[in-house]
Amino acid sequence: MKKIAVITSGGDCPGMNAAIRAAVRVALAHGVEVWGIRNGYAGMIADNMTKLDSRSVGDIIQKGGTFLGTARSEEFKTLPGRQKAVANLQSHGIEGLIVIGGDGSLTGAKQLGDMGIKMVGLPGSIDNDIWGTDYTIGFDTAVNTALEAINKLRDTASAHGRVMLVEVMGRNCGWIALTAGLAGGAESILIPEVPFSREDICKQLLESRAKGKQYSIMVVAEGAGSAIELGQYIRTKTGLETRVSVLGHIQRGGAPTVADRLLASRLAETAVRSLLAGKSGIMIGYHNQQCVEVPIADAVGKKKDIDPELYRLADVLSQ
Repeated sequence: MKKIAVITSGGDCPGMNAAIRAAVRVALAHGVEVWGIRNGYAGMIADNMTKLDSRSVGDIIQKGGTFLGTARSEEFKTLPGRQKAVANLQSHGIEGLIVIGGDGSLTGAKQLGDMGIKMVGLPGSIDNDIWGTDYTIGFDTAVNTALEAINKLRDTASAHGRVMLVEVMGRNCGWIALTAGLAGGAESILIPEVPFSREDICKQLLESRAKGKQYSIMVVAEGAGSAIELGQYIRTKTGLETRVSVLGHIQRGGAPTVADRLLASRLAETAVRSLLAGKSGIMIGYHNQQCVEVPIADAVGKKKDIDPELYRLADVLSQ
């Protein structure tokens, strides 16, 4: 294999640049030419591709987002759109493809693989919701961003004796809320994987006040419901003063943590080596501190559950 391409697709996340950098430099070290596809699958269809060298990926390891850009493409969801993308790859003589992104991006990678493109996927998502890997690129940074916000909001909640609700991202997955909430000492963590009752929440808050707790921190995963609506409900039912902070896309940005830079670099190196070894149709995951090969059909076809032990521990420590 003499020529490969790298693409970032779907939602951006901290660590994508570190993964691109590692993929490019590892490939070049093996004498392989590397092309960067700009703006995701939309760029692949538009033939927006650029040859990369070592200097192209200099000074990006510390930057969030993706310097190649990313976008969502409705055209790629159609067979004619994917056929156009494949034709563009073949016109440049690209023999292998590294796809960095979440579930939708990896699904697109699988579809290209089914059309004969040699490809390897890397799990890039702040949500940590991809099956087959303990951690996704970007998750650690997003959790630390949420944790920093929780720490600061705790100060003001304590000063005013308020119920502070913090809504975090994660789509239909509660990993960010659970991890940040546990690390931040939240009294309540609401995630879509575990049913909850608004009435029970109000009862628990009043019981906590009766026991001497002067304020409360609640972390709400966006997939579990609106923190704004829940905050209004709590205020009406309990009379407690509530405030809501929706962190939103701030969790996607910022310099990646050490953990995300190392994870992205290790996964990308393994991806290049796998392509050069003739492997395809796989995602490189991270399990028990080792890079592992996962059939991409499994990665996009299965749901990654939260760790029930973490949720149990968070409940015990919230008392």
